[in-house]
Amino acid sequence: MSLPRSPRLDFGRANAPAQNASRERYQIDGVIVEYILKRSQRRRSITLTINEDGLRVGAPWRASQSRIDKLLARHAQWISLKLAQWQARRPAPFSWQAGAPVMMLGEPLILTLTNEKSVTRRDGDRLCVGVGVNTGDDPATLAKQVTAWLRDTAQNWFEQRSAHFARVLDVRAPSIRLSNARTRWGTCHPDGRVHLNWRLIQTPPALIDYVVVHELAHLREPNHSARFWAWVERAMPDYKARRRTLRLDGHRFLLA
Repeated sequence: MSLPRSPRLDFGRANAPAQNASRERYQIDGVIVEYILKRSQRRRSITLTINEDGLRVGAPWRASQSRIDKLLARHAQWISLKLAQWQARRPAPFSWQAGAPVMMLGEPLILTLTNEKSVTRRDGDRLCVGVGVNTGDDPATLAKQVTAWLRDTAQNWFEQRSAHFARVLDVRAPSIRLSNARTRWGTCHPDGRVHLNWRLIQTPPALIDYVVVHELAHLREPNHSARFWAWVERAMPDYKARRRTLRLDGHRFLLA
């Protein structure tokens, strides 16, 4: 017997039913646009969504490719405009070097190198990283040490916030494990385990709390039904605003 699927919170997207996904291409004004096509047996119409990951097309299971192409042609100007807007908002690739801003709880910490060996600590608005005399400012070393510090900080923060909201929702505090997913903020498993993406520690506390509440509410309702959202709202009346901010701006805080 198969286990129920684990509800999850994706980067900038809502959970979707079982579906088939494929990568497709479409030409707009001589430019090839790649997009993800997701077909679902439960979908009744074709939808277009554009976010930091690019264009996604949701379609009924039996929708013909010609029908999809006609919709893309009809909205070609809108697609080009939105893709350009997202590209303009995309942050520059992160550079692992002294002086670079590392986001933590929505605020920048200036990466500062010290002669301490393998010690990473916060000092006001600085993140001091001990590189020692042998490693220098090697980007790989900096990335490893900073990531380890962020993960440790995330584990402690997530556990505290989960314990708080578990009391609010009257559920047992779950076991919190860190996730390294590239497209998922969090997942609640049927056995009560909750996985939270360590990169969340870079976003403002209000957004972290939304993800925590979202996943803990799945301990009440293992779906995205009206009852599930009622539990979320009970714990966080302004959850819609936080969800919208996470979808629109969450990617701005993340390391490359």
